[in-house]
Amino acid sequence: MQTTDKKINSSYKQIVKEALGALNKKNMALILHGVSFPSLLNENTGFGTYNSNGAKELMDFAGGMFNAIQLGPNGKTKPSDSSPYTGTVFSQNPLFMDLISLTTPEYDNLLSAVTLEKIVKDNPKLYENKAAYTYSIDVLNEVMDEVYENYKLNASDKMKEDFEKFKTENAFWLDNDALYEAFTLEHGSDYWPQWENELDRDLFSTWDRDKANARIKEITEKYADVIGKYKLAPFITAQQSEKTRQYAKEHGLKMIADRQVAFSDRDNWAYKSLFLDGWCLGCPPDYFSKDGQAWGFSVVDPEKMFNEDGNLGEAGELLYKLYLKMFKENPGGVRIDHTVGLIDPWVYKKGALPKVEEGAGRLYSSPFHPELKKYSIAREDDTNNGVEPDKEKWITKLDDEQISRYGRTIEKIVIAAAKEAGLDKDAIVAEDLGTLTYPVVRVMEKYQLAGMKLVQFVVAEEKDHAYRCCNITENSWAMVGTHDNEPIRMWAQSMMGKAELTPHVDNLMDDLYANAENRDAVRERLYTDDKFLAFSKLVEIFAAKNENVQIFFTDFFGINEVYNRPGTSGDPNWTLRLPDHFEEFYERRLESGDALNLPLALIYAIKARGNDFAAQNAELIKKLESIA
Repeated sequence: MQTTDKKINSSYKQIVKEALGALNKKNMALILHGVSFPSLLNENTGFGTYNSNGAKELMDFAGGMFNAIQLGPNGKTKPSDSSPYTGTVFSQNPLFMDLISLTTPEYDNLLSAVTLEKIVKDNPKLYENKAAYTYSIDVLNEVMDEVYENYKLNASDKMKEDFEKFKTENAFWLDNDALYEAFTLEHGSDYWPQWENELDRDLFSTWDRDKANARIKEITEKYADVIGKYKLAPFITAQQSEKTRQYAKEHGLKMIADRQVAFSDRDNWAYKSLFLDGWCLGCPPDYFSKDGQAWGFSVVDPEKMFNEDGNLGEAGELLYKLYLKMFKENPGGVRIDHTVGLIDPWVYKKGALPKVEEGAGRLYSSPFHPELKKYSIAREDDTNNGVEPDKEKWITKLDDEQISRYGRTIEKIVIAAAKEAGLDKDAIVAEDLGTLTYPVVRVMEKYQLAGMKLVQFVVAEEKDHAYRCCNITENSWAMVGTHDNEPIRMWAQSMMGKAELTPHVDNLMDDLYANAENRDAVRERLYTDDKFLAFSKLVEIFAAKNENVQIFFTDFFGINEVYNRPGTSGDPNWTLRLPDHFEEFYERRLESGDALNLPLALIYAIKARGNDFAAQNAELIKKLESIA
């Protein structure tokens, strides 16, 4: 797409890049989950994908300004749950398959143009910036029936050869994944605990391997086409994704993948013996949830993660394969969702609330817990008896050996996998939001992991809070919000007229506007102009010392809708998309003061660094003013 007649042209991007360099920003990533990518009208099948022509136009737009796109998890999700964080850990969601390319000779015309046209025409969200999740799943099933039949009849020898190679290289996860699809049809349910046949539920954990293998053979033969069709979808998606990554690279963009903290139902079934029976992963009670967050995810058995000699156990080897696969496929990097869950996970009893009084605790930090103490790395004298075990200051001291044990998963699995893939620790984006316990802090420090600083959630009354602009460290990714937060404009609107706004204004005045010519007028504007307040919070992530910036697409484009509301499920969560005319949309939102005026934010960030710094960059400021 040509942008010479647009606001965001090559000259604009060069000036922005120069300013980011002056502020020592090494990375600026646009956070955009797969479903949220725009589609051209003739390809809008109801679900976004980074493999579409619309996505390529977005990359044309973003490249040279941003240098990365942070994706959400891309595993296969359940029809009943659109959250990407409940998807499979190995496979790619076939919803990310670009259907229009399947109508071309490149893919042996596996899909007819007539079928595609009908799918687009019938899309109930065609003229809305929303995904039609249920519709897209139903369509996908119909599409794959046609694609698979045409593959068997018309696929080229080259495609067949490539498919066989893919199946061989990915057999360690693909075979079980596809087999689960067959059992789903056999039992009429995609939730394995509800299957009536005990052998089918325990297929990979039963001691009677002869009986299990016979059952596998029976189902494999009965549902041969179902299995074949299921395997074909990730193959096509993987091929398209590799081409997408190359296209992104050519436009100065790296794709950063997202590794969710948990395993899906499908994964739990295939690796049942690797999880702790009766325990789930979640979060303890906090400011946002008085009863904690009961995620329901399985907990990896610590005794299966590492052997007594410190080497990887069966679960550890599986995780290593997963991270190695992700780093090889995503050299731009991998975001680790809920890094706390790898270092110091909060676990609770299945069927109970994730609260101390109902038996919950930290898996590696519960030396007094009757059931969890055998896993505890922290000792009794490492704890603070004055606080509850769910609080950040529960563990107060650790020796070097203990810190290394807390960090084993990071060192021997995550970092080691990145290294084998030819990457360094810069390829690891550690999401460390939430309750940061002492073990987590020490491990992050030991391995110099780049964590996240979320300025929307600064505790403004605490002058030394880690999320305050002046306290953000260089080795950080700073942002105003993620997929789980309301857009910064909505936050600013909610703060108007509230007493709690005062400490935020005080901090902004000290951190950004200490040298402002008319400080009283600036202060008054922060109290009364929600757009200026939101803009100032965005300025913080550029003015601070952090080397890395992330911006969620709603904050950049000025979309004042919540993407996901934690603790709720179903529509409208995880369905918000960029419109096909996103450039025009962005420029309209700029005019209304809703979208981020990036050059203006960079001007303010430079001036916030002090008069001397601003004077050194006077010519740069003039350039920015010319495009702001």
